[in-house]
Amino acid sequence: MTSRPQATRTRKPPGERRAEILQTAARIALDEGLERITLRRVADDLGVRPGLIGHYFPAADDLVTEAFAHAAAQERDALLPQSKAEANRSPTARLAGFLVRLTGAECLDLSRLWLNARHLSRFKPGLRAAVQEQETLTRTALTALVEEGVRRGEFRTDDALSATLHILVTVDGLGAYANDDTEVDHPALRDLAITVAEHRLDLTPGLLRAAAF
Repeated sequence: MTSRPQATRTRKPPGERRAEILQTAARIALDEGLERITLRRVADDLGVRPGLIGHYFPAADDLVTEAFAHAAAQERDALLPQSKAEANRSPTARLAGFLVRLTGAECLDLSRLWLNARHLSRFKPGLRAAVQEQETLTRTALTALVEEGVRRGEFRTDDALSATLHILVTVDGLGAYANDDTEVDHPALRDLAITVAEHRLDLTPGLLRAAAF
């Protein structure tokens, strides 16, 4: 009787496997919430044993923290890209794209993720540190964009950080309603962050939404 050769399982390099785990956990976080991230759930999605996930992330809280940071960083890179092609666009167009995308329906899962993370961070010091770090990175990137707009004469403000804080606090305030299925459909609410940005940067009302297309 001839025996069949056993299939050889390909072992992925540690860096590739860790990145795959984080990407999967980040997707779960965005789609279903941080509470749904468990070693078993990630293992099931990847078709591996939970022990493999535990090898890279012995504590589930560590995986939750890194998954949030990974998802937040990916979304920030998409909303405020730092590519050479993006640098050729005007600060007005880049700010417009950031605000229109961030406050649109396509970023609803991101708003829910931040709402989720801020709530859980009350009880998880590691997650709280990650939230603070991601907030700082976003604030720094947006402030740099505002400062560039001022240098080019597109924006007018004597305090770029203050303008940035007004914009981001407004965005966060709108995000607090991310789980509300009875959202008030009113232009004033949909354009609130854009209106605040135009006011703080002395822009013509309506300019940012028009510049995003």
